[in-house]
Amino acid sequence: MSRKKINIAIIGLGFGAEFIPIYQNHPNASMYAICQRNKKKLNAIGDAFGIEKRYQKYEDVLKDPDVDAVHINTPIPDHAAQSIAALKAGKHVACTVPMATSAADCKTIVNLCKKTGLKYMMMETVVYAREFLFVKELYEKGKLGKSTVFTGQSSAGHGWMAQLLAGIASHALCDPLCWPLHGIDQ
Repeated sequence: MSRKKINIAIIGLGFGAEFIPIYQNHPNASMYAICQRNKKKLNAIGDAFGIEKRYQKYEDVLKDPDVDAVHINTPIPDHAAQSIAALKAGKHVACTVPMATSAADCKTIVNLCKKTGLKYMMMETVVYAREFLFVKELYEKGKLGKSTVFTGQSSAGHGWMAQLLAGIASHALCDPLCWPLHGIDQ
């Protein structure tokens, strides 16, 4: 059975740009579009990664019928409003933490998911930060010697390094690359 790739639009190209090669290399994802207010930055990143679909306005992304899902990497105060707008526009959502800054906005997002059947994933993306991936690569190549204990620390107080190296990073389950595993059959 052939699965249609999920067309992803990354919103915000600060650290959001780091996800572009991940989507480009994933068999179930299509790195379809990017969105950034700064046109110079938008074009530089689009050119660097060969992405043709480029938007300066988030509203235009939501109007594009070919966008299946948005991956929001914008400032914290924008997370809830952008997630709510995307769900109302019929798009699946992955959003960096936090989900929102009020309980009311969190409830709105949850209720929209129930109403629409769309997927929302709040993501702690530090699991995929280049520093952690670098250490994971060193470990896999055997360059760290015999390891008996892994430990790490994030602002949330979790041992991300240990979880990543052990292959059990809990937030990986929230990664949009796992969307097909969460029932998004496109």
